[in-house]
Amino acid sequence: MNINPEVDKYLDKKSHPMTGEIRRVREIILACDAKVEETIKWSSPTFMYKGNIASFFMNAKKFVSLMFHKGALIHDEFGLLEGDGKEARVARFENMDDIAKKQQALEALIRQWIVMRDDQ
Repeated sequence: MNINPEVDKYLDKKSHPMTGEIRRVREIILACDAKVEETIKWSSPTFMYKGNIASFFMNAKKFVSLMFHKGALIHDEFGLLEGDGKEARVARFENMDDIAKKQQALEALIRQWIVMRDDQ
């Protein structure tokens, strides 16, 4: 797992009300594949593999909002992604139970991104 200590420092300093949930979503994403990396970009934890995968929208306080920058390109068989923009899609997680229910879908999206980028 490619844990970036800068992201830990950022989350510790941010004192977000959903920090536990953000950390859990982060763990799931990073555990999907060792190729996935993280950094702070646009003042937010961002996941990358051959391009930007997704970033947390840190202004949301009552749920975890994860924006997939090119989510419209990912086949979402589980229906996790919301939105109808040209490129971006959003996944929302309300609490730890919701994260657990959506874990399989989130893992599938990350793996699909990797396959899609490797095929290009």
